[in-house]
Parts: sequence; C-alpha cells; structure tokens
Amino acid sequence: MYSNYGNPSGMQMPPQNSQPVQFDNPLYGASSGLIRSGIGVYGEKFLGSSSEFMQSNINRYFSNPQYYFHVNDQYVRNKLKVILFPFFHRGHWTRISEPVGGRLSYKPPIYDINAPDLYIPFMAFGSFIILSGFTLGFMGKFTPAAINLQFTRALIGWGFQLMVLKGLLYSMGGGEVPLLDLVAYGGYLFAGLSLAVVARLMWAYSYYVMMPWMSLCMGVFLVRTMKRVLFTEMRSSERHSSRQHYFLLFMAIAQFPLFFWLGSIGA
Repeated sequence: MYSNYGNPSGMQMPPQNSQPVQFDNPLYGASSGLIRSGIGVYGEKFLGSSSEFMQSNINRYFSNPQYYFHVNDQYVRNKLKVILFPFFHRGHWTRISEPVGGRLSYKPPIYDINAPDLYIPFMAFGSFIILSGFTLGFMGKFTPAAINLQFTRALIGWGFQLMVLKGLLYSMGGGEVPLLDLVAYGGYLFAGLSLAVVARLMWAYSYYVMMPWMSLCMGVFLVRTMKRVLFTEMRSSERHSSRQHYFLLFMAIAQFPLFFWLGSIGA
C-alpha cells in the first residue's frame, strides 16, 4: 500500500546522486596532498626562522641570566677591589673570550674578573637599603614610609645609571650590548654607596670625604669599562673618538650628583 503511494505507476524515480566526480579523478588526492605538504613545509620554515630570530635577539640583548650569577668568593673579593679602588688595578680591562657553538663568547665571571655579574649589584643594593634603615634609625627618622622612599630612590638611581650607559652606547651606534651587562655595570654604584654609608655611621664627617672618593672611583671604573666596550667589544669607528671622550667624561661627572642624591639619607 505504502509502496504504491511512494512510486505511482507510470512515473520514474530520479536516479540517486553519485559521488562527486573529483573522487574518481586520480589527480585530486595527489593535488590536495601536495598542497597540504607545501603548506606544512612553509609553516615549518616560517616558524623555524621566527624562533631562530627570536632566540638570536634574546641572546643578543638579554643573554643568559644564569651567566651573571656564576661567581665565587674569590671573584667577589677581587671584583670589589676593582670597583672600589680602580686606580690600583694593574691587570688588563679586556674580557676573556672563548668559542662556543661556532661563535665567539665570553667566559663567565668566575673565570674573568672583568666580566659583569649581577650578584654584587643585587647584594650591594640590599645592603644599601639595610644600611639606610640603620642610618634613619640613628637619626630618629625611621618609618616604613621613609625606608620605602629610600628604596624607590635607589631604584630610580639605578634606572638613571642604566639610561646614561644605554644612551652613551646608543649615541655611539652600539645598541647591541646585552641589557643585563648594562644593568650589572649600573648596579655596581651601590657597592661604593654602601661603603660610604658605613663610614658615615662610624663617623658623620667622613661622609664628606667618602662620598666624593666613591663617586670618583665609580666614574673611573665606568670610563675604563665603557672604553673597553666601545673600542674592543663593539669595534667602533675611530671617527667618533672625540665625541666618545666627551660622553665618557659626562658619564664620569654624572656620578657625583647621583651619589650625593642617593647618599642624602633622611634629607
């Protein structure tokens, strides 16, 4: 009964749709496979080049953070002597290089006294904040707000030092120095500041002797260090030598107001 209604007599049902023609074409699967493989190869090549580009830029500008903490007691003692008394450093100021992975690299601080590190800057920064708290306590001005203000000023001073070093290198066409190198060089100022604060705690009038001396020593240390970076590591052109000397002189002079501003604890 239902079959008669579904297929009335005298009428032909339309033929069932056959599968698409492209499945019967032997070139259809091959062409789609070639397209997929081509897209895959292009994607792998693009992602590979992008990752290599990012890795090279990270290594160039930031380097490996673990490198800056590869130190020992002997390095710390010798490095502090170079920072606090650069006039008595009789050795060379150049860094020791070594081939690593087909490219030229530098030995870590434990093997090279002239290599930058972040251990001394961070420890000196913490020591300076603690000594500032002792100074505020002896002056009867210790409050959480006062120590927080000193912490903020220290960070601003570190940032200003970093901007001076970065601006010097950028003006000389040397923006490829790793950022952590400059952070380390800028943070060494807290070693001299901590020593000056200790002297002030022992004898108040020693502040007027130690602060200019530490400013001068830091200026000499930075000038000799940045001259090495400009003329040795960066291979700068000699036509900018006079301008480089002016910038180096400005960097050395800038240490005096920076030290006195950071050293004016409780002012």
